[in-house]
Amino acid sequence: MKKLALLVAASLVSSSVLAEKIAIVGGKVFTMSEQGTLDEGTVLMTDGKIDRVISGATAPDGYTVIDAAGKVVTPGLVGSMTSLGLVEVSSSAGVVDSSTEASPITRTGAALDVSYAVNPDSSLVGVTRIEGMTSAATSITYTDNLFYGQGAVITLDGDAPVLKPRAFMVVNVGADGAHEAGGTRAALWVMLENVLEEAASVSGKISATQEWHGLNTPADVSALKAVLSGDMPLLMEADRASDIRQVIAFKQRHSNIDVVLMHGVEAWRVADELAAADIPVILDPEYNLPGGFDQMGATLANAARLEAAGVTVAVGMDTHNIRLATQHAGNAVANGLSYEGGLASLTRAPASILGVDDKLGSLATGKRADVVIWSGDPLEVTQVAEQVFVNGEAIEMESRQTRLRDRYLAVQEEQAKTPTHFVRPE
Repeated sequence: MKKLALLVAASLVSSSVLAEKIAIVGGKVFTMSEQGTLDEGTVLMTDGKIDRVISGATAPDGYTVIDAAGKVVTPGLVGSMTSLGLVEVSSSAGVVDSSTEASPITRTGAALDVSYAVNPDSSLVGVTRIEGMTSAATSITYTDNLFYGQGAVITLDGDAPVLKPRAFMVVNVGADGAHEAGGTRAALWVMLENVLEEAASVSGKISATQEWHGLNTPADVSALKAVLSGDMPLLMEADRASDIRQVIAFKQRHSNIDVVLMHGVEAWRVADELAAADIPVILDPEYNLPGGFDQMGATLANAARLEAAGVTVAVGMDTHNIRLATQHAGNAVANGLSYEGGLASLTRAPASILGVDDKLGSLATGKRADVVIWSGDPLEVTQVAEQVFVNGEAIEMESRQTRLRDRYLAVQEEQAKTPTHFVRPE
């Protein structure tokens, strides 16, 4: 891995035009586009964009060549549900931007906007990036409100992080959501319908001088209008089959809303209905034991059964630890998900669900040059990302974790060189 990273660095530094035109040559290229998979292909990048992907192991003149023979090349992975950039230590006594308490700006949580809170210098960004993840959806994960606010799609290039602010909204319609809405689903669903109906009834923008006594604040109403029009996906978190059927019924009542099911531990039980309603699912495929009464039907075959029914599946883990998503997708493939579906669940599918597939999720002309060179099969835990490109630039393949590893390996090596003398007691 170090050898390839050094080769990449040397190639880019030696180029007269630093990394403007790069060719990744000779790898097995999974484009995740209509072009399919090239057993031997070349990815051409210029100024942070994909020029094109061509067959063979030769590059046109003028490109800095990176040799990827014997390697695997994929689009940068897209984390479909994380709290990256919002949390460093979740149990910190200080501010944790992935959690929220009562605020005068909102009554239902819809107005909250995480794009203002993302920290590109979080050490977790570097930890995630060297595992092949180049962008992610990030959102609040704990709230007393009905909605978890407006999430954002971020890039992990460590510079200007927000690719798409106000990209989606999250609501929990399972047990946790019912707990916050009065302790019963009977209150939760009535509240959800009423706050949406209230937002729909408002024409135009509520002025600061206008008297208002709604369930929402004026800022909530403004945010919810994007959901009602279908411009902002509504990610509805639910696990048990009966709750998921309520999500499907909700979609039938509100056909304009772009509904996405999140978590969906028992989604396989209503797979055909989800497919018929055209509701994609973001799930963690590792659930095989119930963590509560909402998850009694947990199975490692969840993703495979959804795919067989025609449901779009993305892997998401509702955590800052999304770097493990390749392992989770690999386990889903081991339990029946197609290999193409496994890779798509980390690339094309989340990009489509989040409305950023014009930029991310596949290697195609004009898209961001987020590219990963892998040592082998990305879904195998024994293989690694050897070099990651974000927006056409080769990132430094180190993180806080690798620096700590190297520091203490050096200490151990030094200690091994020092002979230990034992003094026999008299």
